[in-house]
Amino acid sequence: MNKKKIVIFALIALAIVAYFQFGLGQYLNLDALKAQQAALDDYHRQYPWQVAGLYFVAYVAVTALSLPGALPMTLAGGAIFGLLWGTVIVSFASSIGATLAFLAARFLLRDWVGERFGERLKAVDEGIRRDGAFYLFTLRLIPVFPFFLVNLLLALTAMKARTFYGVSQIGMLAGTVVYVNAGTQLARIDSLAGIVSPALLASFALLGIFPLIARKVVEGVKARRVYAGWQKPARFDRNLVVIGAGSAGLVTAYIAAAVKAKVTLIEKHRMGGDCLNTGCVPSKALIRSAKLLSHIARAREFGIASAQASFDFAEVMERVQKIIKTVEPHDSVERYRELGVEVVEGSARIVSPWQVEVICHDGTMQTLRTRSIVIAAGAHPFVPPMPGIEEMGYLTSDTVWNLRQLPRRLLVLGGGPIGSELTQTFARLGARVTQVERGPRIMPREDPEVSAMVAERFRAEGVQVLLNHQAKAFVIEQGEKILIAEHEGKELRIAFDVLLVALGRSANLTGYGLEELGIPSGRTVEINEFLQTRYPNIYAAGDVAGPFQFTHTAAHQAWYAAINALFAPFRKFRADYSVIPWSTFVEPEVARVGINEQEAQDRGIAYEVARYDIDDLDRAIADGEAHGFIKVLTVPGKDRILGVTIVGEHAGDLIAEYVLAMKQGIGLNQILGTIHIYPTLAEANKYVAGVWKKAHAPATLLRWVERFHAWRRGG
Repeated sequence: MNKKKIVIFALIALAIVAYFQFGLGQYLNLDALKAQQAALDDYHRQYPWQVAGLYFVAYVAVTALSLPGALPMTLAGGAIFGLLWGTVIVSFASSIGATLAFLAARFLLRDWVGERFGERLKAVDEGIRRDGAFYLFTLRLIPVFPFFLVNLLLALTAMKARTFYGVSQIGMLAGTVVYVNAGTQLARIDSLAGIVSPALLASFALLGIFPLIARKVVEGVKARRVYAGWQKPARFDRNLVVIGAGSAGLVTAYIAAAVKAKVTLIEKHRMGGDCLNTGCVPSKALIRSAKLLSHIARAREFGIASAQASFDFAEVMERVQKIIKTVEPHDSVERYRELGVEVVEGSARIVSPWQVEVICHDGTMQTLRTRSIVIAAGAHPFVPPMPGIEEMGYLTSDTVWNLRQLPRRLLVLGGGPIGSELTQTFARLGARVTQVERGPRIMPREDPEVSAMVAERFRAEGVQVLLNHQAKAFVIEQGEKILIAEHEGKELRIAFDVLLVALGRSANLTGYGLEELGIPSGRTVEINEFLQTRYPNIYAAGDVAGPFQFTHTAAHQAWYAAINALFAPFRKFRADYSVIPWSTFVEPEVARVGINEQEAQDRGIAYEVARYDIDDLDRAIADGEAHGFIKVLTVPGKDRILGVTIVGEHAGDLIAEYVLAMKQGIGLNQILGTIHIYPTLAEANKYVAGVWKKAHAPATLLRWVERFHAWRRGG
């Protein structure tokens, strides 16, 4: 705590102590006010401005210091100044005093609370920015809720001081009028309890729900404005139409059918979307084949003198297609029709907020009338408009699966998860791979040490990793494909045979009616916390909506999209992104949940680190995979987990324990107290919890225990 905070805290504490030490509270009770009413009236007649000024200052001081006595002072204001001027003086004095208490609490406590509850406070702040004025107005209209607590608690949030003052000034007015008016009849009041009758409390409660009603009215007015010019059908053929049969679309349709809604799922390409056909499934199948080859190359590490593998790259790629065919029935048209989903194969276009036109693959067209729509149109690989790139015959993560001949020299443009996974995979299959990344490291969302560890492994496996290289243009010189890149101010020329562009994915935003309906979009479709677009009955989920482009987050969003689309306005849920895990399937495998160190530092979140190096783990040693680490970030002094990074074998599986822990509020103490099978890689989760526990061992208590044991030995 700095000097300014110490001084302010000391002054506040001194004022509060003085209040109680000198018994000032005896002057702020009903009996004292009634006894002194005549004298106070006399003083007011003689010195009206001085009495008003002293009263105003005293009222501000009482509320600013959160002292008892505000209610009796309000009654006194009515008794001395009358209804009009009493209301004016009390209204401004109470609002100013409350704001001073708010500012003092923020100055003294906000930083301290932020350090210890940064992530939770962030979620609260988002809610306050969105709905804080409504909530404060509601609380101010219900005077049975202690106002001093409102002042202190809201000080710890991101609410602006001017908003706090303005809403308080208006929100407390109704209660102020009631109590000042009661004060004009001070001589007839026998007790403070008599003022707060059940009828009065009920009236305040009704006033308290007014902001919520007002909010619903505002939402209704906005909706009417958005829908103006559109003709809403008198009845609907369906409860829900889902556009796109990728992860988000499939799960949305499944949930709708499960709750007996009539739902239509439209897909213009292949069921299963990118994940099944060009993403997760084929990439992991190819990674598995490449990993087998890497193990064969390491045969001597496992006590095998020599081992060889001969393979045909075309057969490896055919295996990938067989894997897709094996998984395909899970996402097939037949399965979803059996589940009760109407599946239409064709191109969809939203022609009104309640109508979707579909041009079916057989050439017919139909118009679907629906109460709600969920856009789950997915994304496609981003290809930069770079000079000469179109002449290269480039591949992307969508088209690389058509390869049947292994590239001799493969150039991978991009150092993110997709680019890194395919870089290592093709290198293990025998291609000479050059990976070009314009930034200072690959996998930039991970901590620097993680990026360095993966890059070192790539180089050890023969990959040429070129960092800080900005691709400028592509040319063909003497029949050879060349990338012209810039590095440290110099121009380089990199020769290659096949180009793989892996620079991320862009949401599919055109071709199905967004422009015609005026639905805003940037990199993705613009949605609110309920996944609603500009039109409250049109939702978006998955890659087309962001903010994460993972199959599992698409499925996660789909639950919110389905439930909100089917049950709003009766019930809606805000999408929860508080615990989002992901994994990059390179070797060493990298998995994450929550924040890592670079994010904590960038966002100013205080943290502690517990780290366990997997090279010390028995099972990892036995498997020949003794590399990597587990790093857990926790709240300083507490075992609450802020984030986890795992680097090593099966990291994507090991992270699941921490995903559950963070979701359910389980700390490292509970993980340490949980039995883990020996020998498994999962033991590392327990050992890192032990590292944390050792760092937080109670030193003083242990010294006393040591003395206790010495005493028992007779020492």
